[in-house]
Amino acid sequence: MSGARAMDARDGHLLSERPSRRRLWTDRIATGAMAAAVIIALLPVVLIFYYIIREGLAAMNWEFLTQAPPFSYRREGGGYVNGLIGTLMMVGIATVISVPLGILAAVYLVEYGGRNLLASLIRFFSDVMTGVPSVFVGLFVYTAFVVPYGFGALMGAAALSIIMMPIVVRSTEEMLKLVPQEIKNASYALGAAKWQTVLRIVLPSALPGITTGVLLAVARAAGETAPLILTALGSLTITTALVGEPISALPLAIFDGARTPFAAGQARAWAGAFELLAIVLVFTLLARVAASRSSISR
Repeated sequence: MSGARAMDARDGHLLSERPSRRRLWTDRIATGAMAAAVIIALLPVVLIFYYIIREGLAAMNWEFLTQAPPFSYRREGGGYVNGLIGTLMMVGIATVISVPLGILAAVYLVEYGGRNLLASLIRFFSDVMTGVPSVFVGLFVYTAFVVPYGFGALMGAAALSIIMMPIVVRSTEEMLKLVPQEIKNASYALGAAKWQTVLRIVLPSALPGITTGVLLAVARAAGETAPLILTALGSLTITTALVGEPISALPLAIFDGARTPFAAGQARAWAGAFELLAIVLVFTLLARVAASRSSISR
């Protein structure tokens, strides 16, 4: 009897061990598959970064950062300082226009609008505008503003702000929804009005997420080319006028240099791509540091 019991115990141990081993191997296979999927997804990004850094650094110098391009794509030297100034102007103006309006729209959707008709329309058009090709935005601004007033930085900024605004609205709305209702109720219990709660409790609590959404919108705008072809047009000289003069931008300069058959123009395009990548990365890091410090200070 004791031998039979030992045999049953051993068989039971083996039966319980088999599912455990099966689950272990299933977990290992699934983990390996996920790791392989991540590597495959990151491989194109790593290759893009590698080629931009390798080719861009080879053509980058002080002259590139301080001078405008020559009037011939055959000639070596020169740089994209005109495109840098144009990008900073247009993206800066577009940010000033789109970020406050987008945040205010998101606050209305979460705190005031609810499910009424106006809130539903804002959500619908924000979703639609997020997926609309940017060239359509450029065509709209070209018809509405460029035809009567001419090319210029303000027209390019208008197109970029239209592209940025739905991203800011939808990302900010999602971040505001994550603020716990208990925090709001505590503010109301202390006698704070709704606008005080939104301004001093809700928005600061969601600031890191809002900053991330704004950065996504800025990065999207900084790399846009199609709407700027129809609104800013591009220029080989430094332009600071807001209306009435074509103005360059880094994406426009990169586009023009990359499609030229001359090595000098292509080298400047690689350097411009590296410069644009570095600018987006630096501003992203600075904004994230500022957002983290503000959240720690609270």
